[in-house]
Amino acid sequence: MGSVIPVVIVAGFLGSGKTTLLNYLLRNNRGTRIGVVVNDFGAVNIDAMLVAGQVDAMVSLGNGCVCCAVDASELDDLFGRLAQPRSAVDVIVVEASGLAEPRNLIRMVVANPNPRIGYGGLVEVVDAEQFGAASERHPELVTHLRLADLVLVNKADRVAPEALAALRAQVAGWVGQVPVYATTHGRVDPGLLFDEHAPEEPKVAQQLSFDSLLDEHDHDHDDPEHRHLHDEYVSVSFTSERPLDPRALVAFLEDPPPGVFRAKGCVAFAVPGERRKFEVHLVGRHVVFTPGTWARGEQRVTNLVLIGSGLNTDDARKRLADTVFDGDSPLDEQAMLGIWRYTPTVD
Repeated sequence: MGSVIPVVIVAGFLGSGKTTLLNYLLRNNRGTRIGVVVNDFGAVNIDAMLVAGQVDAMVSLGNGCVCCAVDASELDDLFGRLAQPRSAVDVIVVEASGLAEPRNLIRMVVANPNPRIGYGGLVEVVDAEQFGAASERHPELVTHLRLADLVLVNKADRVAPEALAALRAQVAGWVGQVPVYATTHGRVDPGLLFDEHAPEEPKVAQQLSFDSLLDEHDHDHDDPEHRHLHDEYVSVSFTSERPLDPRALVAFLEDPPPGVFRAKGCVAFAVPGERRKFEVHLVGRHVVFTPGTWARGEQRVTNLVLIGSGLNTDDARKRLADTVFDGDSPLDEQAMLGIWRYTPTVD
């Protein structure tokens, strides 16, 4: 989405491992400048920083991250300041309070009027060891999971394999097609959650291909921890020199293959007179199209990447191939209505 900054919400019950995940993202991203918003008033342990009851406190960390502690009611103002070009923030991660209602945070992000702010998904962190007892005491935790775009079953090393498999199956039954990953110590590759920026490159809006992310570490495949980071999710690339049927693509995005968490790319549509280049981003259930123009000399070629867990890659590519316009019956402007439904209006 060009200069749009994704806002990723990390939620989960007390002690599930949200701060551990946040610290892992801060230490292991590829030069991405992360704006961290802590929606809590307690003592929050973030590496190189201690937030103790401070409100609207912004601290610049040595690794280029910006950390803040705010009340949810002040998020709009904070997002506005983080989205200013001089902040040079690539992604914003909101660590929700363990008692927060994630639906309210999602609404605040989606409804934010700033055109540079976009919803980047809700990541729910589950304590593999304690979730059963916690959800019995607080049934609303299951409701929270149903809002998630990605579920991380953390502390997977603390339970027996059969218990972990049973919990993941139970969570999958609640969340449907939403990916459910098992993690230890919050270790999930940042490239799954947001596009990373190599430190030697200028801070311009760009997308890091998922294939490049995997290729970067080919020499580490014998490392057990590396396998842990990468063995659960894959990418599927799709290219078409023939334009797509917008109705078919919308249908695909509204009902993506099981396990898809993100999709991104650019699309050409087979509607007479519609020559624009459409960027598309899918995070969980949230779809955004952004119309733009093709660069001089650039081919009108569709390029899409799906990122997810347990994907049937052959089936995903076949379903994408089915979105290519077959030319049997002409399309008209009405075919674009589904696209416009997911295109933000700009005042």
